[in-house]
Amino acid sequence: MTAWGSVPPLLSFLLMIAAGWVHRHQLIVIEFLQAENRLLKDRLRGRRIRFTDAERAFLARKAKAVGRKALLELDTMVSPDTLLRWHRRLVAEKWNFVPVAALDDQASCVKSRR
Repeated sequence: MTAWGSVPPLLSFLLMIAAGWVHRHQLIVIEFLQAENRLLKDRLRGRRIRFTDAERAFLARKAKAVGRKALLELDTMVSPDTLLRWHRRLVAEKWNFVPVAALDDQASCVKSRR
């Protein structure tokens, strides 16, 4: 027996209508955000945006969740390859177990040897 077999037909019909409405509403919101991004990108006229490290990390996490194939269909501020490169660096930094203080000590040692 399927999971839907235990749900009364009227309730399953109402759930399908509600799910369809939510899906349509989400598509409208996505279309609005895409249009807004296009306008903002046109307003920049090719000028680069400088993102902070926190902004890059935020965009990288979101881009990874969306996936490369979907990113290629969107008109993003930076290329999908750049977004996914930021994500790879974010993951690499997460798994870098060298303390920052140790790196600073090594850099000062190299400078003092010169």
